[in-house]
Amino acid sequence: MTERKITKIGNSYGITIPKEMLKEAGISYGDNIQIEQKNGEIILRKKEEIKLPNGISTDFFEVLERNTNKHEETIRELVDR
Repeated sequence: MTERKITKIGNSYGITIPKEMLKEAGISYGDNIQIEQKNGEIILRKKEEIKLPNGISTDFFEVLERNTNKHEETIRELVDR
């Protein structure tokens, strides 16, 4: 366990995390992390990257969500059939 002080970064707040802790958690510079607040605690974890099959572009889920939202009413009607 280690202590850190909350610092102001622009309009947000932040902390520094010791390099050794990041290494042990498998997190390195540039990785995306998930932040969860649960029962008064803040939990940080490395974001699991989805490995897409060959031929699937990285914007696949963005396109899928956009089209799902665009055709939501039609999709709901199909489910009811």
